[in-house]
Amino acid sequence: MPAKKAADDVNPNAGKAAADKASGKPAVIGAVTKKATAKKATAKKAAPKKPAPKKAVAKKVAAEKAVTDKAAQKDVVGKPVAGKAAVGKAESRTALVRRARRINRELAEIYPYAHPELDFENPFQLVVATVLSAQTTDLRVNQTTPALFAAYPTPEDLAAADPERVEEILRPTGFFRAKTKSVIGLSKALVEEFGGEVPGRLEDLVKLPGVGRKTAFVVLGNAFGRPGITVDTHFQRLVRRWRWTEQTEPDKIEAAVGALFPKSEWTMLSHHVIFHGRRICHARKPACGACPIAPLCPAYGEGETDPEKARKLLKYEKGGFPGQRLNPPQAYLDAGGRPAPPLGAE
Repeated sequence: MPAKKAADDVNPNAGKAAADKASGKPAVIGAVTKKATAKKATAKKAAPKKPAPKKAVAKKVAAEKAVTDKAAQKDVVGKPVAGKAAVGKAESRTALVRRARRINRELAEIYPYAHPELDFENPFQLVVATVLSAQTTDLRVNQTTPALFAAYPTPEDLAAADPERVEEILRPTGFFRAKTKSVIGLSKALVEEFGGEVPGRLEDLVKLPGVGRKTAFVVLGNAFGRPGITVDTHFQRLVRRWRWTEQTEPDKIEAAVGALFPKSEWTMLSHHVIFHGRRICHARKPACGACPIAPLCPAYGEGETDPEKARKLLKYEKGGFPGQRLNPPQAYLDAGGRPAPPLGAE
């Protein structure tokens, strides 16, 4: 027994190993443990190390993520909305409709007296004045039409007019020869095809010389009370700047914007947008810092953002306002962007 005890003292696991062997269990001895550990270490050493990402790789990953994020944020016109109060936010179709309608509500408060800025007393005068307003200002047209309508008050009179005399009257409006041809031609068409009356249907109006969809909708909306969207240069510029649409053709702009609003609002919407384009949201230097709808505008910052400098860019009709004789006075903006008493109001 002393010999066995001595052996157990030298290898205390010998007894356990023998018992494990008898029971069929693998022997757990120091040599086996060391062998397994050595094998694991060799395998770990042989495995290739995962390289740390270099700056170029990191930049590429970041760029790919940015492209993915940008694609996910595109709205109905293909760009993420980035306005004064919503920089970098994506915009769904529903959000676009809500923002567009809120802008129109704000403009309705700013310009409660928005109206066609051409002087007219009847549909005939309105259609003629609108044709003459191409490539010139409404103010210039309003200075010219009194003499024209005094000499030719009816379609019959203008249809039989001497073209040279009409050209002299219309010379201040520019392109006076082409405009003379148009107003005399449309007057003849009114007499010959419509009994001297301006028709109240779009399909009839656009057949008149010099009358396109824009002019037709001005007449329908303001002479007949039939809703229409007037897509002039101001309207085109602003609705694209506000990202209501990316269309460039007037008829497509008309359809895209019309889909955002109830039909009953189309005529006044046109007046609101055109008023704003003429007074604040100019083509080259929009007065962003004095614009009451800046928080809703994705293009905020394209113009002057300093409030004091921006207010100097606001355009007023000094000494009166277009349509003063026939239309209610237009409300201008005070320093806080709210309606102020009109200049030169009676």
